[in-house]
Amino acid sequence: MTTVHDVLEALGRLAPASMKCDWDNVGLLCGREGQGVHKILVALDPFEDVCQEAAETGADLIVTHHPLIFQAPKAITDDDSVGRCILFLASHGISAVNAHTNLDCAPGGVNDRLAALLGLRNVEILNPMGTDGQGRPYGLIRVGTVEETPLVDFLDRVKEKLHAPGLRYVDGGKPVRRVAVGGGACAGAIREVYDAGCDAFVTADVKYNQFWGAHDLGLNLIDAGHFWTENPVCAVLADHLRAAFPEIPVEISKNHTDCMKFC
Repeated sequence: MTTVHDVLEALGRLAPASMKCDWDNVGLLCGREGQGVHKILVALDPFEDVCQEAAETGADLIVTHHPLIFQAPKAITDDDSVGRCILFLASHGISAVNAHTNLDCAPGGVNDRLAALLGLRNVEILNPMGTDGQGRPYGLIRVGTVEETPLVDFLDRVKEKLHAPGLRYVDGGKPVRRVAVGGGACAGAIREVYDAGCDAFVTADVKYNQFWGAHDLGLNLIDAGHFWTENPVCAVLADHLRAAFPEIPVEISKNHTDCMKFC
């Protein structure tokens, strides 16, 4: 019988916990390692809609990118969403595991998937953090090249490939050739990206002053949304788990999406 422990080991082969940032919370955050797993639901977030979907579809394990718990709660009650999720999962015998910044940094993880979707070639890791057991470098930001493209056309590509409902961007006044990508909140790397000779950076959660900083540098900065830059990794997780456990149904959430809308 496949157990939660077995799934954790399989995730560790894709994205070892040693690759996570120090502040992060990854692994088994709700449930028991010895619990049997008969169906897995994959999603970006372990929010209430995903927990409900897991129960309705008969999944006994949810595997997500974002953690159910970022900081240790002082109480588990139904007064907040995290408490309601934990209580719901526990009452339905559903475990929750995640791979977060370790999956961002891992070879083949969030940012390699993002680079591939946007058609980047000659992809490298910007400022690697280390090497894995196979001697492969790992790190957060990916850098690659595209054929010289007007910014307006590259923006269309980003929207189409990520299914993003809208983009926020700064026009750096130059065409797109050397591109950096960092799914989620990676705008803190703007200076590193610029110093690496990039003329475009695709990320999310960009602050007002960061847009102005990119403007002053002449860097095309594109905020494609946290959900939309990271959600493609769900297919990576699902494929990895299907290969590791071909006898277990693995589904990607059909209901979970971005709560932020455009009008």
